[in-house]
Amino acid sequence: MSTRVLIIGACGQIGTELTTALRNTYGVSNVVASDIRKSENDIFNHGAFEVLDARDKNAISACVEKYEITDVYLMAALLSATAEERPDFAWDLNMNSLFHVLNLAKDKVIQKVFWPSSIAVFGENSPKKNTPQHTIMEPSTVYGISKLSGERWCEYYHKNHNVDVRSIRYPGLISWKANPGGGTTDYAVEIFHEAIEKGSYTCFLKEDTALPMMFMEDAVRATITIMNAASETVKIRSSYNISSLSFTPKQLATAIQGFIPEFTIDYKPDSRQKIADSWPESIDDTAALNDWNWSPKFDMKRMVSEMISNLRQYEFE
Repeated sequence: MSTRVLIIGACGQIGTELTTALRNTYGVSNVVASDIRKSENDIFNHGAFEVLDARDKNAISACVEKYEITDVYLMAALLSATAEERPDFAWDLNMNSLFHVLNLAKDKVIQKVFWPSSIAVFGENSPKKNTPQHTIMEPSTVYGISKLSGERWCEYYHKNHNVDVRSIRYPGLISWKANPGGGTTDYAVEIFHEAIEKGSYTCFLKEDTALPMMFMEDAVRATITIMNAASETVKIRSSYNISSLSFTPKQLATAIQGFIPEFTIDYKPDSRQKIADSWPESIDDTAALNDWNWSPKFDMKRMVSEMISNLRQYEFE
């Protein structure tokens, strides 16, 4: 049977680029995008799109049956900063959507599940530098609690029901194709838009707040790579650390000034600073390298160059 993909939460920051990449991989007719509402992004005018609430078990099941889906990528979630404002809804969305998909796999209705976790699973007592794959995990945010719970459920369903579920812990993600969705690392996207449009940016984190980051192209490649890996090589069924970049707002601003010398930045930390302070500064992803040959392609200079050149061409032309 050929691979037929359903992306739930396709209109988000990750889902937008993942939709394109999966259609390039499996063919437009084999990839169904879905979200609670359709985005205006032109990407979704090509190929099947379904309006779908990730919390609606029956709607997901009907969509899976309609398109004979084999693989589900569950990208729908309420992110860190937004989840703090709506904790009940965040728990409902982030957790019940996962149960719906895991149960479809348990019942052999679908074959494989991808579910994203996050560096938010770590907490203040986790090692800050080169945070290990297995370590103390005491998240202090609604988002982090839901992601850590999800990791445990993924592992449980794999061990007890032989569900082929795969996951990676995304760091902060940087993309020029889609806007961020209410996360603590959103500054690393906003800063580029403001640098090009206004020549200045006010950052909501302190200048020396180091966080793990990744260019979206690397994140999408990691997602597809782990899903295409042989099952026996995916040894961790909770979620894998993956790493690429780690920098502070000041370091990113300096890199941007290499392309836009007149750019200036100031800092007014808000409630997101407390969340950032609980997260790692850098990540050890040795397990992903050893198990399924993960390695990033983008360094800081290449990422900044890609962001500025593409935003100038497509956003501010």
